[in-house]
Amino acid sequence: MQAEAGRIALAPTRVRHKVVWFTLVMIAIAYLDRVCISIAAPAIKSELGLSDTQMGLVFSAFTLSYALFEIPSGWFADRFGARAALTRIVLWWSAMTAATGLASGFASLFAVRLLFGMGEAGAFPASARVYARWLPARLRGRLFGVLIMAAALSGALTQPLVVALVSRIGWRPTFASFGVLGFVWAAVWWIWFRDDPRAHRGVNAAELALIASGGAGTSGHASVPWRSLASNRALVALCAMYFGAIYGWYFYLTWLPTYLLRARGFDLAQVGWLAALPLLAIALGVYLGGWACDRLTPRLGLRLAARTPALLGLPLAACAVVGAALVPEPVHAALLLAAAAGLAGLGIAPAWALCLEIGGPHAGVVTGAMNMFGNLGGTLSPVVVGLCIDRLGSWSAPLYSIAALYLVAAVCWLGIDPARKISPVRVADPA
Repeated sequence: MQAEAGRIALAPTRVRHKVVWFTLVMIAIAYLDRVCISIAAPAIKSELGLSDTQMGLVFSAFTLSYALFEIPSGWFADRFGARAALTRIVLWWSAMTAATGLASGFASLFAVRLLFGMGEAGAFPASARVYARWLPARLRGRLFGVLIMAAALSGALTQPLVVALVSRIGWRPTFASFGVLGFVWAAVWWIWFRDDPRAHRGVNAAELALIASGGAGTSGHASVPWRSLASNRALVALCAMYFGAIYGWYFYLTWLPTYLLRARGFDLAQVGWLAALPLLAIALGVYLGGWACDRLTPRLGLRLAARTPALLGLPLAACAVVGAALVPEPVHAALLLAAAAGLAGLGIAPAWALCLEIGGPHAGVVTGAMNMFGNLGGTLSPVVVGLCIDRLGSWSAPLYSIAALYLVAAVCWLGIDPARKISPVRVADPA
């Protein structure tokens, strides 16, 4: 009995697994709240009398403010910890989700979406901070894949759910009901989570040793070397790559349902499921990319292991998007767009893992910088679509722009080297 008790006492607790589940649920709620507007867009556009250009600006309002506040929010997570950062983030975005249902016209809807983006900024960088503190380094690529997979799966499930809710209760009550979920999550997170695993009462010595042996980050906050950040060529290439990759992603999150309705002739019920396919494909792609990165790293080294999935996926994704623009059969176009989304997703999880490698104690700021540029691409994408529809009457032109930026992103991967780490701030010796 004593030997058995000793083995139980020495077994690591599993609090780190619960931490991962918390982040997965949080990101799932984020994407549920973020994506629901794409399905509700035809109803919103009709009731508020918006043009395609105005709807494109509404879509981009979120991504613009989200992008601009990524670095400040990443710094906040580095400075004050992910517990405070994620609580603030989720409470803010949940309030703005509910407030979306109160919009009375273009100006109020645009303002609410700007505030929504400000609030949600930092969710992924703060999650990166959580993983850096709580997880062994060998699992990070795979778990970033799982984290982004949860976001994409939530977005996919949102599509038919919002179709059903908007049809039955209208778009305004739908946004109010989604806002409640985040308030519940934030309250439980604040009570249960601790930034330092050593401060959590549920973590035993064996789990602490396991976390430490895996190379998890240390506590504390160092001064941010802003000059080193701006001049780091690996980070510049990473940011440019993410701009191109996420430009295409936001077409699937915003205009795709409208494209399927108007350009390809599907009805709303069909659109609810077909618009989910690219997000399901993204979920599979990001998981496989993270898994492949972790598996290939011992054999090829992190640099080659991280770039291989992206260099395979992005050129093929560009070809699939061009094919979707050219094929006459609507179902074939929908399937090609789903394939493009999944192939482009192969490089996403490795990119987030590289941010931790390049950033070290500044992981929140580095992930914030990369995600900022990605969402600047996401800001541009809906505006380009809206302008092409209103000015050119064309759905093909924005699809060709997605293919072009996928190819640019592939080229940028050649300049990303995780060995080029952010240099720490030099402190002068005392006189």
